[in-house]
This record gives sequence, structure tokens and C-alpha cells, in this order.
Amino acid sequence: MGDKVLIFSAPSGSGKSTIVNHLLSLHPEVEFSVSATSRPVRGDEQNGIAYWFLSEDEFRRKIAEDAFVEYEEVYPGRFYGTLKSEVDRIWSKGHVIIFDVDVKGGVNLKKYFGDKALSVFIQAPSVEVLRDRLIKRGTDSMEDIQKRVDKASEEMGYADKFDHILVNDVLETAFAEAERIVDEFLNQQ
Repeated sequence: MGDKVLIFSAPSGSGKSTIVNHLLSLHPEVEFSVSATSRPVRGDEQNGIAYWFLSEDEFRRKIAEDAFVEYEEVYPGRFYGTLKSEVDRIWSKGHVIIFDVDVKGGVNLKKYFGDKALSVFIQAPSVEVLRDRLIKRGTDSMEDIQKRVDKASEEMGYADKFDHILVNDVLETAFAEAERIVDEFLNQQ
């Protein structure tokens, strides 16, 4: 089972991390892949737990070293990516990898891993709900929230590139659907 991959992608504020954490609590054989980023730390995030925080220069060096499975410059100078060392670390334990990544990263990971991967696009019921969730989260300025909402509108266009689309309207319903999709995939031979 250790060569399987679960990919969860969504516009910011769709509830992706909440659903991923729920699945992690149910599946001890599934391990979170910590992404790398060049963005600043938010709140009480810790290096190696939320992300591997790299400077822009460090990130560019790792790109040159071919250290990433995939990476994306999401905003100018703001990179996100999946380190090959994370994949190796998790698979060496015989675990299934779960990714919580941006939409383009999710599409790239699915291309890279093919049939070994299940890709799920999580979407908020509307852009207005998304905006409200980002405001309530309280981690971004109104300017950053507007950038995220604008980007979310673009990202919705990628939904059909995923194996499943999961609308996160009622959290308990979204949990149940995510559990069903993941269990089905993990039980395939």
C-alpha cells in the first residue's frame, strides 16, 4: 500500500486542511507530506510541520538541484513545492502519502504519480462563502483575501482535472464523502 498517494487541492479557504486532518486522524497508515514554500510563516506555524519554510533563494537553489517532484510560483516570488525527499521519507515507512496542495500542484502531482494517485478537488459552495471563510480565519489582510478570492475563481476552472470534486458545504457531509472516496481507493488492489 505504501506506493499510493492521496492528493487534496482546493482554492484557499475551501476547507482542504480541515478535511485532510480529519482523514489523517482515521488512517494511521497515511502520512502528511510537508510542502516547501518561500512564503513567510503565518501565526504559530512551525518549520517542518506546516511547511518547510525556505527563502526565495533557497527555493530557487533546490529547483536547480532537481529536488522537487513538482513546484509552482503561485505568486511572484512565492513558491510552493513537493520535495522528493518527503516522498522518499514517507514511502520508506510503507505509508500512503497525503498531499494538501494548491490546485496547479495537485494537477502536476496527479500527472507525476498517475494511477498511484487519487486526486480530490475541494470546493466551497460559492465564492462569497469562500470570502467569508477567509475573513473569519483572520490570518490575512483584506488585500490578500481579495487576491485569494480572485485566484479561487481561476482555480475553479481546474476542477475537472481531478478524479473527484467534493463540495464542502456541510462539513460532516464533506467528511463522510472524503472518507468514502479514500477508503475505496485504499482498498483497491
